[in-house]
Amino acid sequence: SDDGRRIQPDVVINLPDNKHIIIDSKVSLIAYERAVNAATEEDRQKFTKEHILSIKTHIKGLSEKHYQTARNLNSPDFVLLFIPIESSFSVAIQEDQELFSFAWDQKVVIVSPSTLLATLRTIASIWQQENQNRNAQEIARQGGALYDKFVGFIADMENMGKNLDTTRKTYELAMNKLHTGAGNLVRRAENIKKLGAKTTREIPGSLREKNGEDDN
Repeated sequence: SDDGRRIQPDVVINLPDNKHIIIDSKVSLIAYERAVNAATEEDRQKFTKEHILSIKTHIKGLSEKHYQTARNLNSPDFVLLFIPIESSFSVAIQEDQELFSFAWDQKVVIVSPSTLLATLRTIASIWQQENQNRNAQEIARQGGALYDKFVGFIADMENMGKNLDTTRKTYELAMNKLHTGAGNLVRRAENIKKLGAKTTREIPGSLREKNGEDDN
């Protein structure tokens, strides 16, 4: 446990997501056996009261062990107290209708053979719902992050398109100066060549053809 004591539950049920349910079944049924075998009604009532007291004493002791704080266990904040004989459970509840509440206040849930499986299924269902809620929150978080990333991507694409437009306009202006506009560089260079400039290379024919034979 957290304070270093060694604790040994009777049963640890493993559930998905590394969760556990702790079950204790060490409750004494000696007084119940005596009540069942009592020769008189007076003795039966006496031993029945002792049976209930035995259960309450065990509940208090179980609560003090703090099984749910054990290291390496991921358990709810309560322990299941299993009473293996259905009739002993029924007698205790009939004679002391506050027994369930008493146990719950001590963070102990009393179960019998008829209620154990249903209780475990209920706990598992609650945990499953908890996992679904966490998954929904994670989906919402990741969905929001994806949407924000998508908006950023759209903005980047729009900026890219604007830059491409700017680049295209710059390219067209440069080509106009190069060989399509009046007094463009290709025409001037060709005129200089015609005047006798010594050259070893030629401007591509496609650019010269667009300028015709103008001598400007």
